[in-house]
Amino acid sequence: MKLLTTVILLLSGGLIFAQDAKPEYIGSKKCKMCHNKEVKGAQYSNWEATAHANTFDILLTDAAKKIGEKLGLSTTPDQAGECLQCHVTGWGSASGYQLTIDETNKKLVSKNDALKSVSCEACHGPGSLYKGKKVMQAITDGTTDGASLGLTYPDEKTCRGCHNEKSPTFKSFNFEERAKKIAHPYPQQ
Repeated sequence: MKLLTTVILLLSGGLIFAQDAKPEYIGSKKCKMCHNKEVKGAQYSNWEATAHANTFDILLTDAAKKIGEKLGLSTTPDQAGECLQCHVTGWGSASGYQLTIDETNKKLVSKNDALKSVSCEACHGPGSLYKGKKVMQAITDGTTDGASLGLTYPDEKTCRGCHNEKSPTFKSFNFEERAKKIAHPYPQQ
C-alpha cells in the first residue's frame, strides 16, 4: 500500500510540474524529423525553400551592413538586437537564439544554429511541450489544446510583428499573398 501511495504521489506531482512547465525553443531540426516526409506534406523542405530559412544570412551581407550604418547601429546587423528580433527565432527569450554560447557545448551550438532564421517556432511557438508524436496526434484529434502547450497558429498579426514599417527594407505587405508563398499544409489523412 505504501508503494502504491508513493507512485500516486509521484505521478500527481509530475502532472502538476507538467502543467507549470513553460515551452522552450528547441530548434527547427526537431521539427524536421516528423515534418519532412513528402507523404505528410514535406513542411520542412517547403520552409527551407523560403526566404524565412535564410534570414540570419541576410544580416551578413554588405547591403545589410550599409543599412546598419545608415541607421547608426552601434554594431553589425548580425549582432544588433533590433535586427535579430526579426531575423532569428526566439530572440530575447532565455531559450531562444543567443549571441554568445559555450562553443564546446555541441548540443547548444546545434540548437542555436537551428534558430538562425525565421523557423518553425518563430510562427508556431516554442516547441518543447508539443513536439512529441503522441502529443501532436492528440492536438490533431482535438483531445489536447495545443495552445496550452505553446503551439500557436500564425495569423496576420504574427507576420506583421516583423513585416511592418519599422523594417528599413519594408515596401508593402499583403498577408493573403505572402501566406500563399510560405504555405506548408499538413495533408488530411
